Amino acid sequence: MSIQILAVDDDPVNRKIVSKVLTSVGYTVITANDAKEAFNLVEENHFDLIILDVMMPEINGYEACRHLRENPKTSHTPIILLTALDSLENKIKGFDAGADDYLPKPCEPEELVARVKVLLRRLEIVKKERKTTQLGKVIAIFSLRGGVGVSTFAANISVGLSQLWGIQTALVDLVFDAGNAALLLNLPLRNTWSDIVNIPTQEIDLEMINMLLRVHSSGTCVLPAPRKIQDGELIDSSKVTHVLEIIRNEYEYVVLDLPHNFSETTLAALDIADMIFVVFAPELASVRATSLAMDIFKELQYKQENIHLMLNWTFSKFGLSKEDIQQSLNREVNIVIPNATEQFIKAINFGTPPVYGEPNSSLAALFEDLSFAISKTEHRKKRPKEPTETWLRLAKRMRQRRK
Repeated sequence: MSIQILAVDDDPVNRKIVSKVLTSVGYTVITANDAKEAFNLVEENHFDLIILDVMMPEINGYEACRHLRENPKTSHTPIILLTALDSLENKIKGFDAGADDYLPKPCEPEELVARVKVLLRRLEIVKKERKTTQLGKVIAIFSLRGGVGVSTFAANISVGLSQLWGIQTALVDLVFDAGNAALLLNLPLRNTWSDIVNIPTQEIDLEMINMLLRVHSSGTCVLPAPRKIQDGELIDSSKVTHVLEIIRNEYEYVVLDLPHNFSETTLAALDIADMIFVVFAPELASVRATSLAMDIFKELQYKQENIHLMLNWTFSKFGLSKEDIQQSLNREVNIVIPNATEQFIKAINFGTPPVYGEPNSSLAALFEDLSFAISKTEHRKKRPKEPTETWLRLAKRMRQRRK
């Protein structure tokens, strides 16, 4: 398949020149008259590189570049800005907008081809690195209705995975309006998402993210929600995607504590997830919210086998029956969390998840079993060289069940 390039310029002569130069060396070039046409084209086509003129009407090249960086489809696509404004200030403005390169107009054809080849070669190297790198498994915990235990389950699952395999896992709090992932593990909020709000997305790297992560004694590393609600409003989907991709390249397991909405940042996280747990309670409003969420997942064409229903039995006596819920949703409930209100409240108040603070309890056993069930195949297939206490407890339970 040939390399496909999008060239955006309101000047038909410039479009023709760029197209002719690049097609002469074997590239396929599609052109757009303005930014709006370009935005429509990137939704319908895949482009390996985008060339933007800066001086365009309505939406200039800087604004168009920012918009493309916020779109998950083009967040990592190389972008070259072409402009007659060849000052240092304008170059800095272009790089701040997310451009990879900056060429003055008119540019020599040989230089344009050379710059395009460099960026495409760099992109190919990155793609090869991604193929050879063992990506971490991303597990999203989600619900459209609050108060059903999303954050609690995210904390227990991430700690369960850490303790099971004796490795560090990442717990990312994406509830930007007062998330509590760090609080649930009794961790301080010295560094949070707030610290990277004003940093350009492409400048954020692993070293920077590691400075934000709070490490729990279980091995779970938490990226806490912003300290201020207004900081969360400044985090866009491209930044979320960028941060999560860095984290999944570093950690075997990444657990996402998601808000109760389908905002752009939530969707960016769900797009990356390998497994989605939809949490709900046995009451009508919660079941309806779950049904609505499942409809959205179908529209988004998420793989249905990657979506699992988790019923949290929040009532001690009442609640809809599991059978009625399954019939209503026309789908099997995969996991049922028994009523454990007192244990969960105690755990929240003391910042000690049951899977960590009460390892011999039935609730801890449930989360340990769940952690094993959702682990990578290569982990589940063989006994660890140095089994953890959690792994040994789980292995003992499995032997007893087989008997």
